[in-house]
Formats: sequence, structure tokens, C-alpha cells
Amino acid sequence: MNVLIFNGTMDSSPYTTANQLTGYFEEQFRQKGFSTEVFSPVDGHIPFFAYPKGEMPDSVKKMCDAFCKADVHVWLTPLYHGSMTGVMKNALDWLEMTSKLSNPYLTGKVVALVCWGDGSQAMQGINAMDSVAKALRAWVLPFSVPIMKEHLYDQETRTFTQSYKNKFDRMISLLGDARIGERAPVANVNVNL
Repeated sequence: MNVLIFNGTMDSSPYTTANQLTGYFEEQFRQKGFSTEVFSPVDGHIPFFAYPKGEMPDSVKKMCDAFCKADVHVWLTPLYHGSMTGVMKNALDWLEMTSKLSNPYLTGKVVALVCWGDGSQAMQGINAMDSVAKALRAWVLPFSVPIMKEHLYDQETRTFTQSYKNKFDRMISLLGDARIGERAPVANVNVNL
């Protein structure tokens, strides 16, 4: 099973919440024998969305290929003013370039959602990602993880609390169950439109 971990931030420090979550999910999936790929706008060099007048940018082609070949996705974002980050939404908007494929957008993909914020408002980010994932024809895993950032880290070890590790592990298990036995052949997604 191919897993795409979409880190929807521009954070580059390994100690940010986004990158620690990305690392945790990547390691857990690999331990279960799944093939993982991480996509982050900080490394993706995705321009502001506009229908290309000529060739689609290579960075966008690469991103669309990664999103289309993955069986399942995990989307991670901090809460930004009641939603996901702008760079995350911009990257997702570029999936419009897959609209002419036989399976456009994220048809049939299973997407899991994680959002964190101060206080108890992270569910707003989950709802925003849920709307976009469904508009892109994906199936949203009916188990999301809204994180109260002040409860995410153990005060002594500075690692994730057991409570949140349990939630992340449950999500990983459910994603694995969602795709067992559904290994449809992956078509060459070649998004040269």
C-alpha cells in the first residue's frame, strides 16, 4: 500500500509539530510495511494556482503524480484562522490539473485528517479539509484527530502523550484496514494536459 503524508506547512525545522507528526506517521507506516512518501509545500516549490497557459510546471506534475499514485493519504495542518494553511489549499487546488484523467482528482482515495491548534478549535481545520477532500472525490476516514496542542506533548519527555499516540495508531490501523484487498492496478497518471 502506498501512503502519502501531506505536511501542509512551510515549516522546515525538524522540531516543529508538523515535522514531528510527519515523522511519527512515516515511521509507523514503514514499520507496518507500507510504502510512504511525504509531500510538503516547503520542498514542493508549488507556485500560486493559475491555469497554465503552456506547460504545467514540473513541480506540479510531480505533486499530482504523488497524490494520484498513493492509495491512502494523511493530511496534516495547523489551524490557521479557522481553516487549513493557505499553502496547503493552494497545493490541493492544483489537483484541478487531473480533472481530465479517467479517475480525476482523488477518486477512490482514502484520506485521514489531523489538525492542531491552541485551545479546542482544531475541528474547524478538520472540517475545512473534509470539504476539500470530498470535493476532490476522496473518501474521508470517519476518524480524524483534532489536537489541542497544549495536550499533545508529555511535559517531561517532550514526546507525544500516550493518549495522542493511541489516536494516531488507531488512525494508521484504520487506514490499513480501509485498503486491504483493494489493490487496483495503478495507471500511469501522466498529468500532461
